[in-house]
Amino acid sequence: MNRSLQRGRINHPVLWTLGVGVAVGLIVGGYVVFGPGPTSFAGGRSVALQDYHEQDPSGVPVALKSADIVARGEYLTRAADCLVCHTAKDGAPFAGGRAFVLPFGTLYSTNITPDVETGIGSYTDANFLNAIHKGIGRNDTKLYPAMPYASYTYMTDADALAIKAYLFTLKPLHAPAPRNMLIFPFNQRALMGVWAALFNPDKRFEPHADRSAQWNRGAYLVEAMEHCGECHTPRNALGGLDNSRAYAGDPHGPGGKTPNITPGGKLGQWSVDDIAELLDSGMTPDGDYTGGEMATVVNGTGKLNMADKHAIAVYVKSLAPHPSAPAPVKPS
Repeated sequence: MNRSLQRGRINHPVLWTLGVGVAVGLIVGGYVVFGPGPTSFAGGRSVALQDYHEQDPSGVPVALKSADIVARGEYLTRAADCLVCHTAKDGAPFAGGRAFVLPFGTLYSTNITPDVETGIGSYTDANFLNAIHKGIGRNDTKLYPAMPYASYTYMTDADALAIKAYLFTLKPLHAPAPRNMLIFPFNQRALMGVWAALFNPDKRFEPHADRSAQWNRGAYLVEAMEHCGECHTPRNALGGLDNSRAYAGDPHGPGGKTPNITPGGKLGQWSVDDIAELLDSGMTPDGDYTGGEMATVVNGTGKLNMADKHAIAVYVKSLAPHPSAPAPVKPS
């Protein structure tokens, strides 16, 4: 009897700790599942794309609507910035091999030319959509979120398959990706399925019914295609985008700190035309030119038509203002 009571006393703290852990997990999980989406700051009512009665914000500009799927896919591939990530320094375009140096190791981008063995040549439409929307590659491989599927998930099926059609016209290149060098437990791909369940909404873009067609076009380009938040939004402790501070800048972004692009930062002083000019030529209002990662982004945005650049600028100017994310603390 005494031993049973003693065991009971020992187990009470354990049960209490487990209970607290479960409660915290539910709170965190609830925040992740029901927390703000990337366009939640806009308020109002979002609707399914088929129920939106203004000009369709997805796809290509009006001038290209009648073009064949490959021409449309080429434009959308530029809008999705595929070339930047899937091309190594001095490497062949789209053949992969670009290194992403992260706090937990180094990832390398993959070959997305239509080579059957090392590229995407064996991908069916369903395979490609799974990769774009769910982060699931060939043979059910879980993709690391350096592939921004948590943003691409908002892309329509038609746009994703147009990109695939264009990529399949490229010359197949045999280019195996270098082996990723990640520390444990980040080298366990199965964990990426858990990450995706937490941070990938796996839903298509929904326009805001009370916003203009231009605003919704900009929202689609920024959120679903250009995936600007992947660099400019700070992340939570598990590496998901913290949309409560969307676009406030990330102290640990690619290549170093990325800037705040909300009206609460420097861009708040810029006009729509100023932002469109930056996307077109890389030139800032003070006559300087952007560098680093953004310079490579401009290589893609510069090829979009001016209406799309202005739509992006209109959306960016409408973002909820946030103070810039604090700089990382340097070790003493």
